[in-house]
Amino acid sequence: MVEIALGTALAAIGAGVAIGFAGLGSGLGQGIAAAGSVGAVAEDKDMFAQGIIFTALPETQAIYGFLIAILLLVFSGLLGGGTGLTTTTGLVAIGVGASIGFAGLGSGMGQGIAAASSVGSVVENRDMFAQGIIFTALPETQAIYGFLIAILLMVFGGILG
Repeated sequence: MVEIALGTALAAIGAGVAIGFAGLGSGLGQGIAAAGSVGAVAEDKDMFAQGIIFTALPETQAIYGFLIAILLLVFSGLLGGGTGLTTTTGLVAIGVGASIGFAGLGSGMGQGIAAASSVGSVVENRDMFAQGIIFTALPETQAIYGFLIAILLMVFGGILG
């Protein structure tokens, strides 16, 4: 069995938190959006393309979490055989994962709710598509904030660079 430094093990936890919670938010958000989209397509078959677009929007939170998880795994030495991290840097890595994970969880769920409502409004009025996209994109802001804080923590916490 390979012995892993505590800091590196903590970075693995941070990577799991990053993709786990961000992926959970995306999955719930996409499920909520898909439920609304299925109803819209049942009413009007021409709504399929719009439904797919609204359902895909909450996917970005998982992408952010995935990118941060990969960065943590690579720069902690878990992928590529680096030297490992100190315990303090490992604790920073948990903060990194939490910042994108929790931001992605809330943002993804909120985006899914907005997407489901938006697709329903487009069924009623086709002119609402652009407004629906804008309303659905607004909850994305919190995920972007979490992503930026994760990057800043990695840079100034000694993980990147």
